[in-house]
Amino acid sequence: VQLVESGGGLVQPGGSLRLSCAASGFTFDDYAMSWVRQAPGKGLEWVSAISWNGGSTYYEESMKGRFTISRDNAKNTLYLQMNSLKSEDTAVYYCAKPFSPLAPGPYDYWGQGTQVTVSS
Repeated sequence: VQLVESGGGLVQPGGSLRLSCAASGFTFDDYAMSWVRQAPGKGLEWVSAISWNGGSTYYEESMKGRFTISRDNAKNTLYLQMNSLKSEDTAVYYCAKPFSPLAPGPYDYWGQGTQVTVSS
């Protein structure tokens, strides 16, 4: 299993970024997928999840209306569109695969992460 995130970077408050996660080594469209993040000095925080076919999406409350999770099963890729970014969104963002295709968690694989820094 390999999960490779990309798309992070430095952005000003109010800006946007689109993260991608290229998945391989498992049947991507069998699994719900999630994004989690870790801010400096803090623990892992769940961000968002999406069902195997993209039909259902879920967000942490503070990200509703600003973040959009999506997936392209033909490309084995997970996305996170982040708009109206705030300084408190600064973190390393990881995509995460659950242990079982029957549940959205717990996770057994994460990518290496992509750094998102929101600063003026």
